[in-house]
Amino acid sequence: IAAGVTLARLEAALGTDAAVVRAMPNTPALVGRGAAAIALGRHAGDDDRAWAESILSSVGTVETLDEHLLDAVTGLSGSGPAYVFLLAEALIAAGESAGLPHDVSVRLTEQTLLGAATLLKTSPEPPEVLRKNVTSPNGTTAAGLAVFEAADFRGIVTRVVQAATDRSRELGAG
Repeated sequence: IAAGVTLARLEAALGTDAAVVRAMPNTPALVGRGAAAIALGRHAGDDDRAWAESILSSVGTVETLDEHLLDAVTGLSGSGPAYVFLLAEALIAAGESAGLPHDVSVRLTEQTLLGAATLLKTSPEPPEVLRKNVTSPNGTTAAGLAVFEAADFRGIVTRVVQAATDRSRELGAG
């Protein structure tokens, strides 16, 4: 478990025919809600995959992928909790700026993120539909989303994930 440390590097360091499984979990595993991906080394078989999946699935969800995708996993879900925490910091500060007491802003932000994530996970609807369900034409949500769109929010998120993905690749090349 280390960003950018390739299977080839791990296998070379072991100097044997060891079964190596490279994993990229994230910190929500600490509360049983992690997201992880694994890639199998040259000598890792189905039993090794099942073993790694059983360990990581005990603290969240696991995807088995080709190794070349693990840098993208690092950029998205490995680093992703920090992006959500930054959003939480910004929402708390914005709530305070709008006049809410700090403790109220914290509680409302925490519950909003938890509720939205739970709805996203449990609803059969894709995120686009869930977003539209909250957005009345010319309403308050539409006004807020217009600011995101004007700031190229989607482009910012894409560049953030790409920067972390690129850094993972750089670490693997070193």
